[in-house]
Amino acid sequence: MTADSIPSVPSSGSERWSSRAGFLLATIGSAIGLGSIWKFPYEVGTNGGGAFIAFYLLGLLLIVFPLLLVEFAIGRRGRSDAVSSIVSVAQTSQASARWGAVGIIGIAGSVLILSFYSVIGGWAVAYVADTVVGGLPGDTASMVQARYDALLASPARLTLYQTLFLAITAMVVGRGIARGIERSSLYLMPVLIVLIVLLAAYSILHGDTGRALRFLFAIDIDRLSPRAALEALGLGFFSIGVGLAVMITYAAYATPDFNLRTVAVVTLLGDTAISVLAGLAVFPVVFAEGLDPASGPGLMFVTLPLAFARMPFGALAAVAFFLLLSLAALASAMSLLEMPVSLLRHWAGWSRPAATVTAGAACWVLGLPTVLSFNRWASWHPLAQVPALATATAFECIDHLASNVLLPLGGFGLAIFAGWIARPEILAAELQLSRVTTRAIIPLLRYGVPIGIAAASLAPSVLR
Repeated sequence: MTADSIPSVPSSGSERWSSRAGFLLATIGSAIGLGSIWKFPYEVGTNGGGAFIAFYLLGLLLIVFPLLLVEFAIGRRGRSDAVSSIVSVAQTSQASARWGAVGIIGIAGSVLILSFYSVIGGWAVAYVADTVVGGLPGDTASMVQARYDALLASPARLTLYQTLFLAITAMVVGRGIARGIERSSLYLMPVLIVLIVLLAAYSILHGDTGRALRFLFAIDIDRLSPRAALEALGLGFFSIGVGLAVMITYAAYATPDFNLRTVAVVTLLGDTAISVLAGLAVFPVVFAEGLDPASGPGLMFVTLPLAFARMPFGALAAVAFFLLLSLAALASAMSLLEMPVSLLRHWAGWSRPAATVTAGAACWVLGLPTVLSFNRWASWHPLAQVPALATATAFECIDHLASNVLLPLGGFGLAIFAGWIARPEILAAELQLSRVTTRAIIPLLRYGVPIGIAAASLAPSVLR
């Protein structure tokens, strides 16, 4: 399939978001995902707290916000899948339809990310089930680690929970925009917000809040290396997922009366607030028990259960936390699956159920190497001949391709397309921007955003 073969006439059918609230909650849910609840706390813990957060916020302002506006504008103007919408805007701007390749990159990245995202989302579901049935494993590090290791060592259990997670995602997406994604978001997001507020309150009451606040908000530049600063700039870009063209797809279903600027601002503020609340839910209990805030990905699945096991009502708090993690993963997974579903519907003319089953099955199959990477294939390094990936498992290779190649490449392409190719009047009209504001954004898209993406993507490996 090439960009030229994608229909250039936008065709979003009769599907639309039925309310501003549903659209807004769906975009916030897409932005949050595991990045805000899982990755943000351990990245902050690994890289020194407040100074890292300051650079993270800078990345949101300079990289994420302009690209979010671009995706919204292209989506509503194109009114179709990511590829067709970009093609439509390109042709309106008298440019080549081959720019649709940027959308293809985004869809490919979405499929790959969902393939391993569903496995990690399955971990969260497994922890909910295990804690409800058997409680917490104990109050020693070895007991907590043993439960985590036992889960990863079982391909059958990992596949079962991956299948369950993907099946729920597909059921929602298969029902459509208004009846599926929007209706689910109207229920999921309030529950998610209540859970994270309650968990933050629990953590503040029972944990070392003073130390956590100092860790999160005290700026100590001495603890921040150039590499960590660039990782912070890129975290917002990677965690929210601009560059995958997800918001192009979501905005295609937005009616003209939706104020996309407001949605973009509220989406960023909502994601940031949830990320900070996640930090407040995690670090007070971690510090109260004298545990390591820089324990990396294991922070959620090993360190936190150990902390909960030593605190009052810990089992209940653990169930609430992993339910929160599951809901956040589901909200983001719905948007990732909608990407290939929308393409199949508009390009191949398939029904929504057929497109959903096909895309979901493809993600399930692609997720099996991730499942096996934690057990039977743990010692297999498929790209051993590549120095940078010599010790990487199959999962780590897929993650690298999606997160470190396709995602920044898609974001870079979108910035170049919006800054140099698309007519500025399109951006101004769809976002209701003044001429002065448009003139201020275009140079940022032409120079600032591409340079920021390149620096955040390439420099950390150079400075390692």
